[in-house]
Amino acid sequence: MRVIVTGASRGIGAALCQGYAARGDDAIGTDRAQVDFAKPETISPWAAGVGGPIDLLICNAGVYLDAGQSLEAGYPAEMWSQTFAVNVTGVFLTVQSLLPQIRASRAPKIAILSSQMGSSTRAKGTSLIYRVSKAAVLNLGLNLSQALKQEGIAVGVYHPGWVRTDMGGAAADISVEAARDGLIARFDALSLETSGCFETWDGRAHPL
Repeated sequence: MRVIVTGASRGIGAALCQGYAARGDDAIGTDRAQVDFAKPETISPWAAGVGGPIDLLICNAGVYLDAGQSLEAGYPAEMWSQTFAVNVTGVFLTVQSLLPQIRASRAPKIAILSSQMGSSTRAKGTSLIYRVSKAAVLNLGLNLSQALKQEGIAVGVYHPGWVRTDMGGAAADISVEAARDGLIARFDALSLETSGCFETWDGRAHPL
């Protein structure tokens, strides 16, 4: 199986690449030296250089810039645009740019990493930009699942867990290895029958 993982220089993305490679899959990860998802103009040229069919595209690249921002004086406009460029627009442009290679697979899949923080049931009034961006990419994934199902392309959206990474912090619930293994199992199980799912790393359906 040929797998593309965006945002694979560290954290969950790096672990996913390592996990797929360890079991014999052809795993290709991206870093900012290859493509900067905050700069939309870099996505299409990078995608054009990815030859051959893609069996699984994992849209993992993301940023969390607004932790601790205050409602009164925080959340500057530039922070909104930077976050959405990576977390939402970057995901769409990646899928759009790689569609020829995805369509060339016999059983293509797209996995989009959102977050439980994007669920309306988890609204807490903090980290507003990150939460709204993850809600937007969840909605994007659900719409893509409908748009691509007739082509035989399965699309799933996933909450990776609160993971002990640079983004998640040392106090997070689960290890990178646990998140990796759970997510790989979810991606293996993704099919046209389950396309449009929003699931946690350990296989539970997550409320929208």
